[in-house]
Amino acid sequence: MIPVKSREEIKKIRRASQIVAEALSTLKQVIAPGITTKELEQIAEEVIRSRGGVPAFKGYRGYPASICASVNDEVVHGIPSIDVILREGDIISIDLGVIYEGLIGDAAMTVPVGRVDKETERLIRVTEEALYKGIKEARISRRVGDISHAIQRYVESHGFSVVRAFVGHGVGRSLHEEPQIPNFGYPGKGPKLKEGMTLAIEPMVNAGTYEVVIMKDGWTAKTADGSLSAHFEHTVLVTRNGPEILTKGF
Repeated sequence: MIPVKSREEIKKIRRASQIVAEALSTLKQVIAPGITTKELEQIAEEVIRSRGGVPAFKGYRGYPASICASVNDEVVHGIPSIDVILREGDIISIDLGVIYEGLIGDAAMTVPVGRVDKETERLIRVTEEALYKGIKEARISRRVGDISHAIQRYVESHGFSVVRAFVGHGVGRSLHEEPQIPNFGYPGKGPKLKEGMTLAIEPMVNAGTYEVVIMKDGWTAKTADGSLSAHFEHTVLVTRNGPEILTKGF
């Protein structure tokens, strides 16, 4: 069953989401050649806790960090490390969630480190644009498949591929709730959307194959062919006036 949130729950998810956006915005400003992904985690956690939030990822199913920091061919769930030093021309995807008074917001972004080539810029741009194509479909009486199809159609029309091993999801009392929101699928299929649902829509897009492999740490997912990957995510509220992006601002 897909949870529909109360007014009080939405208020808390909105605040959690604002903290997520503040943390991502702060990270965006400090990402540069020479910084480690562990330093980025420490900065994010300081922002989150200073605003009354708690990192939602830390300890979730045993995950050891407050953010996911995935570099270049890492798709998602990259574990921050003092040994991972960002270099000019890299790209990094940061995914983070915040708990505020028991409710959760979740978002992600991909950021270039210094200057990157035109094709890498295009991958990042298309992935973010695909997110907004999906968000446009998050309306009352539309179906999950409408979101999925809009993302897949846009990504593939630009020659990239959508990851199938990981999907978007509902978010609120738990980090991952129903419904699952694949970034591929058919319009008119899947659960119907209702007012008060909160959804984490998150296309993960690869420059090459959509297939991924999991590293020995049991978390980090990389593209199977070593191609670059980008990831964007927003927490979205379904309202009578259309989708409302709760994590906007980064």
